[in-house]
Amino acid sequence: MGLRPAKCYKTKKDRAWTRLATVVPGKNYIGTAPGMRIRQFNMGNPAKEFSYIVDLYCMEAVQIRDNAMESARIAINRFLTNKLKDQYFMKIRVYPHQILRENKQAQGAGADRIQKGMSHPFGKPIGRAIRTLVGEILMSVLVDKENIDVAKTALKRAGPRLGIKIKLNVHTDVAAIGTKPKEIKEITAEEIAAQEKAAKEKEAAKEGKPVPAAEAAKAAPTAEAGKPAAGEAAKAGAETGKTQAAGAKPEAKKEEKKKP
Repeated sequence: MGLRPAKCYKTKKDRAWTRLATVVPGKNYIGTAPGMRIRQFNMGNPAKEFSYIVDLYCMEAVQIRDNAMESARIAINRFLTNKLKDQYFMKIRVYPHQILRENKQAQGAGADRIQKGMSHPFGKPIGRAIRTLVGEILMSVLVDKENIDVAKTALKRAGPRLGIKIKLNVHTDVAAIGTKPKEIKEITAEEIAAQEKAAKEKEAAKEGKPVPAAEAAKAAPTAEAGKPAAGEAAKAGAETGKTQAAGAKPEAKKEEKKKP
């Protein structure tokens, strides 16, 4: 059976169910929990300090499936990457704790459940969802002042994918986003430096300007240092060839003496 419509799981009339005991697995209602479809919660450049934050608010108390949140994340992150490159940081601020259940559907007409003798069967887990409150923040984007409009345009793309009423808020309390991933900070800083260097070289090549003197001075010693190494390698190869040729001559003389 394919993916059912979002309206089948959107309501919050049922109580929250997240019974997955990690300490005492014997108390689980299910064997294993479904895999989470949200692949990444932190995106962009966590190393840079931004001055503005744009929050995406949920204005309905509903359940949002993890596949819908992943679809919104991909659309927003792709738009920001194409427009701002590494001049932003985005974070998803909710987690799909809710475990969704459903009963196996019969293929024939007239029956909605395979089980018999149970008025409200428990069902089997089929996915995860986020239980939201009115006015809860779903995701936030850190940007500079000149990129606020781009961030707002990107976050508006989440509305049709989540199927809820949304609201945007811009403020300067960037610390409200919480912690940033420290492990990616050093790697991101190196990548940013490499990207900036490559961008400068491309711009210089397009405009036909020569490479700056400081960069040319750095590149010159490396090129000159490579020449002696190549000459030494050639000399070493010539010496080895001579030794091999000298060693082959005595063997040829011995073979000639053995012949009658």
